Amino acid sequence: MTAFVRRWAPYLVAFTLILGLGAFWQAHRERNTDHVGNRAVVDTQATTEVQSAVSAGLMQVFSYDFSDPAPTEAAADEVLAGDARKEYDLLFKQLEKKAPGQKLVLSAQVQVAAVKTLDADSAELLVFLDQASQRSTDKESSISAAQLTVEAAKVDGQWKVTGLDPL
Repeated sequence: MTAFVRRWAPYLVAFTLILGLGAFWQAHRERNTDHVGNRAVVDTQATTEVQSAVSAGLMQVFSYDFSDPAPTEAAADEVLAGDARKEYDLLFKQLEKKAPGQKLVLSAQVQVAAVKTLDADSAELLVFLDQASQRSTDKESSISAAQLTVEAAKVDGQWKVTGLDPL
């Protein structure tokens, strides 16, 4: 066995060195090549920017006070675009009809917003959102949780929510 080891040892050492150098080269290449364009993992500033913008926007558009709906409408104008805006407008019309009679107040809180994918002008996030509702007419209150896949696009330098899909 000793002769076998002595005979093959230089080859094993060379093979191990080649594998090690190959691994270091591959790791260096992966760190320096954005082969998928997903900045969510490597660009913490951009990730934080989209998380903050989307979280703040969702809290505004999913919060509503029957006695003063203007802030919610203004937030929707500022934060929503595309399909998300169309779906929201349908929901908002129903809410406007029912909320005054129930004296309904909604407040939303984003618990977690995780960026799945991110490039220069689009992102996809997974958002966990709680929405508390209170009806003054019967003093009924409740809290509901939602899990959403959110698509966002950067429009004129500002992140806008363009898609909302409940999970």
